Amino acid sequence: MRRSIVVIAGLMFMSAGALRAQDVALANPKEIKVKLDNPRVRVLEATLKPGVKEHVHSHPTSIVYVLAGGTVRNHLPDGTSSVVTYTAGQTAYRDPITHWAENIGKTTIHLIVVELKK
Repeated sequence: MRRSIVVIAGLMFMSAGALRAQDVALANPKEIKVKLDNPRVRVLEATLKPGVKEHVHSHPTSIVYVLAGGTVRNHLPDGTSSVVTYTAGQTAYRDPITHWAENIGKTTIHLIVVELKK
């Protein structure tokens, strides 16, 4: 019985760690900085240098504003990917997503991401 409790506790701990790893700011602390976090929104600043590959993470519904553009490849959990080119001044609406991105261009991408909370 004691061994079962230890195993269950370990699984719960690992699950909690996996959930935390989905948070973009925790998964990618070098690239993502939290600028504002309140009960209604979280504002993030993302800086992706050429060649950077993020760790997998999730976003709720969000709005992305591009300060400096470039080209990224977005990878989804199902193994598919897509290439997106952002241009300075562009604004995009995103439904909730779990992904990881890599900057496949030659410029540093600089974004403001506004995550909407329920």
